[in-house]
Amino acid sequence: MRNLIALGLLIALLTGSKVLAQQPRWWSPVVADSAMVVSAKSEATRVGVEVLRRGGNAVDAAIAVHFALAVALPSAGNLGGGGFLVVRTSDGVVHTYDYRETAPLAASEDMYLDEFGEVRPDRPSWFGALAVATPGSVAGMKLVHERHATLPWADLIEPAIELAERGFPVDPYSRRLIAGKIDDIRRFPGAAAMLLPTGQLPAVGDTLRQPALARTLRLIAARGPDVFYRGEIADSIVGAMERRGGLITHEDLRRYRAVERPPITFDYRGYTVHSMGPPSSGGITLKLILEQLETVELGEYPYHGARAVHRIVEAMRRAFAERNALLGDPDFVDIPQSILTESYAHDLAASIDTLRATSSIDIRPELSASSARVTAESTETTHFSIVDPMGNAVASTTTINGSFGSLETAAGFFLNNEMDDLTVKPGVPNAYGLVQGRSNAIQPGKRPLSAMTPTIVVQNEDPRFVVGSPGGSTIITTVAQILIGAIDYDMTLAEALDGGRFHHQHLPDTIRAEPWTLSEDTVYQLESMGHRVETRRGYSGRAQGIELGVETGLLYGRSDLRGGGEAAGF
Repeated sequence: MRNLIALGLLIALLTGSKVLAQQPRWWSPVVADSAMVVSAKSEATRVGVEVLRRGGNAVDAAIAVHFALAVALPSAGNLGGGGFLVVRTSDGVVHTYDYRETAPLAASEDMYLDEFGEVRPDRPSWFGALAVATPGSVAGMKLVHERHATLPWADLIEPAIELAERGFPVDPYSRRLIAGKIDDIRRFPGAAAMLLPTGQLPAVGDTLRQPALARTLRLIAARGPDVFYRGEIADSIVGAMERRGGLITHEDLRRYRAVERPPITFDYRGYTVHSMGPPSSGGITLKLILEQLETVELGEYPYHGARAVHRIVEAMRRAFAERNALLGDPDFVDIPQSILTESYAHDLAASIDTLRATSSIDIRPELSASSARVTAESTETTHFSIVDPMGNAVASTTTINGSFGSLETAAGFFLNNEMDDLTVKPGVPNAYGLVQGRSNAIQPGKRPLSAMTPTIVVQNEDPRFVVGSPGGSTIITTVAQILIGAIDYDMTLAEALDGGRFHHQHLPDTIRAEPWTLSEDTVYQLESMGHRVETRRGYSGRAQGIELGVETGLLYGRSDLRGGGEAAGF
């Protein structure tokens, strides 16, 4: 435990966080006996807790937290993006909701290629209006409200309206995000007006007010999704697209639908894991990783020792290869049902050499790319976890993809750059270094494959863990390692969240580890086995989790030490 605390302190020092020094209570998880909300922003967490105190359920709180994050965390919380939500009701039924963005009807498979068939160097799938897919968040929140909520729609948006109007103080994390993209922000007038209202980088403690976003939220509160997809806000989105060269039309917005999908459910060492299915790859890839590891007594290997890391990395490598080759939007792609069987993962595990790394080129060679690399390490996406007094649980992950999305704006909010999550060209890596196949190729109306992994773990019919994370392609491996720590190494969820992380995604063929995660001896042994090991910049993920204590019945909330979020309950 001392090593984990030291890691948290070192990360905090590296990232400039002063939370640990100012709030010693964060060394331990927040404890409550009735309800818990954990999110990446204290303002949003407090909104969720207040909804629960008023008698709302976990879904009521989730809707309120989602809209509050659209205000307090504009780099990831959103109206102009999409996401996924897993809810387990108190009677044990699991529902999973997909409000992922969709490619515009005018999109085409070669839209980001030049006349020679090569990917354009100006990255139009990442910056600007051509990167924007049709947003789904507002429709998603309305769908889950209709299915599960108990409080009025407008009441759940009102806290976000008040937050946008009165403003909130800029914290060190938000300031760093703006500072890191300030040159790009200044290229987009709408983004600059929102984030640099004085023309200069805001100081920590400055109040950020968003009157245009407040007006938009009032419209959504009063008129529901119709105003976003068919009314005044739709006009703003389409107008921005027409002015800036984007593809979204009124027809795209009118056609958008949020949908319920079947959950991905599997057992791991006596626990039942519920996660999100396609078009999220999170649940299936998590399943493939953990079910491969179930063939070995992982907990007998030293934590973060070479033998454990080797087995975990080889499972990650194979799971991501299957993900990248086979998964996509199920409305467009026939995903082999065999991938959902336990035997599929066990067959993958049987190919692991216990002494040597397998070259990724030998696994799914059709995905090989000579230039696989990671050009973005965004943590932007955001997750929140909620448990209410009735025993309902929600895990929700939402995103606009890159930090502040495409940097295009409409009606006071940022628009996503999710088109980069589709396969711009088979065999060519996207911004996260993922080399994907034709299953995820661009098609009109298609939802991009995602790595979001909102997850609820059940033991003996009670929710035991509620967890998820941002982090692009590292989301899946972050959630996997948190569950490995908690289940295989008998850690508390807080300890598992604090532990160092490493990542492998098939291509590039590299283990990328957080600083101080792997010892020099472990790295030496891994390299002797044929692995390539790199230390990544910054941190991997920014998880938000809740644990239900088996013996105590208490709720333990942890907001990742890597970020400035908050857990709170009662």
